[in-house]
Amino acid sequence: MKKSKKVKTKSRSKTRKRSASKNLEQRIPYQKPALRSDAFARALTDAKSCATNPESLQALFNEAARKAATVPREPFKDNWSYLQTMLRLIRAYHRGEYDQVSKDALMWIIAALNYFVDPFDLIPNKTPFLGFVDDATVVEFVAARTRQTLDDFMTWETTVR
Repeated sequence: MKKSKKVKTKSRSKTRKRSASKNLEQRIPYQKPALRSDAFARALTDAKSCATNPESLQALFNEAARKAATVPREPFKDNWSYLQTMLRLIRAYHRGEYDQVSKDALMWIIAALNYFVDPFDLIPNKTPFLGFVDDATVVEFVAARTRQTLDDFMTWETTVR
């Protein structure tokens, strides 16, 4: 019987160590280089001023929509539809049609679009194929972080129109 208690204790401590390291990984959201870059920090900073300036928000939407129409979809994989949703959400928010987005989610979405349009981010967009991998990484991160907001917006789109 002592032997089985010892085994249980041992497995519990292993479980604690695993969950502790897993929790540590979850507390470090910026593990990918694009998310730790100066360009992403700049995109986040610019998002704050862009959110309160209708002209800047419109200009960002226009530039991001133009770029989205020309970039390859492959690097974005499953997040292409979320990039398109981010664009539609920003357009509807700017027009005053949709306001059910938290300030936090709005900042993240604007930051993702800022990074997306920045030609001098971590990997310059002129670099064939790889130039969009970092953009896709940021879009994936922000889509995951704002997934409920984006899903709620898509639901609103289908019920309102």
